[in-house]
Amino acid sequence: MIDFTRLAEQVMLRCEQLGAITQTPGIVDRRYLTAQHRQANNLVAKWMQQADMAVWQDAAGNQWGRYYSSDPHARSLILGSHLDTVPNGGKYDGMLGVIAPLAVVQYCADNGIRFPFHIDIVGFGDEEGTRFGSTLLGSRALTGRWNEDWRLLRDENNLSLPEALSEFGLSFDRIQDAALNPDNVAGYLEVHIEQGPVLEDENLPVGLVTAIAGAKRLNVQVNGMAGHAGTVPMTMRQDAVAASSEMVLAVESVATQFGIVATVGRFDVRPNAVNVIGGKVEFSLDIRSEHDHKRDAALQLIEEVFRDIAERRHVDVNWQMTHHANAVQCDHYLSHTLGQAIELSGFRKVSLPSGAGHDAMAMDAICPVSMLFVRCKGGISHHPGESVTPADVQAGLQVIHQFLQSFSPDK
Repeated sequence: MIDFTRLAEQVMLRCEQLGAITQTPGIVDRRYLTAQHRQANNLVAKWMQQADMAVWQDAAGNQWGRYYSSDPHARSLILGSHLDTVPNGGKYDGMLGVIAPLAVVQYCADNGIRFPFHIDIVGFGDEEGTRFGSTLLGSRALTGRWNEDWRLLRDENNLSLPEALSEFGLSFDRIQDAALNPDNVAGYLEVHIEQGPVLEDENLPVGLVTAIAGAKRLNVQVNGMAGHAGTVPMTMRQDAVAASSEMVLAVESVATQFGIVATVGRFDVRPNAVNVIGGKVEFSLDIRSEHDHKRDAALQLIEEVFRDIAERRHVDVNWQMTHHANAVQCDHYLSHTLGQAIELSGFRKVSLPSGAGHDAMAMDAICPVSMLFVRCKGGISHHPGESVTPADVQAGLQVIHQFLQSFSPDK
């Protein structure tokens, strides 16, 4: 009988230990290619070795452990997530997806259990993009899709990505050594806190992820005419703030109509004075859906509405796309196996999409992917209030164990 309670306690303790590795005292803050990144890798490597795993760090700074199959020619099932954090983040985003599978492998090692596939656990060095501004650097290196333009990326201290890699003992020109051969990979499973309130609302500890939403981000600029707040009649104004406000409400309306999510998170006004009509507004638009065609249709309508508002209010509007990522659908076989594992572990299966990006989005380029969500209190993430319970972690461990028992690398 597996003591999942004890394993969950170990996971909680190790997440606390990792959370204490930070470059900014008093908060959780661990970024790519820093001394704290190295320290986290070393600690995870030690835990991997205790679980009878072979360990290595790849050319992009990702930390690996392999629990060998009884078949030396077997393919690998990869489980993992990221070890970097946002500044002032939480202790479970990313880290749980590395430490929870490791606890299950530890149990298997202690009891001499082997599988017809290798189990590879990876702690990605960069998912959040908080140091160099380009997300998923760690996982994208595995897919062979490392962008030469990233040579120009610099951090807040003006240190370039190649320089940071060199300081870490790596080389920008050798990143391709981290790329995996897709023929050797049977699939990828990522365990992650939900970062949303659905599981809490359903009163369930775990959930099956169906897809990862594709996102587009735009920077929208509205140009009107600044003027005196007391002397320009209402009917003669070219108020960029009023026009932009109407556009923001249109975003909310269209997103609701299409059943997607869209957010205006930044809103800058110029000249931003109490007695001056707004002459210029810049605002962000983030629009997401698990179905790219719905997202794109909604965005097309939003752009048409923006033009109509601008014409009616005698302002100019233009926009520039700053980010584009297509949705990723989770693999049918992996999802079916994971869904069965949830039910065999004694839980009701609920399926939900992920509105946030994950390393699985990059891994989809080279292998089938799947995701398991673990309930997160209040849906809070990227925040010190990020919280999971030992009972929910225990549920996740049970599902991982059942998934490993059921998974076939030949499907």
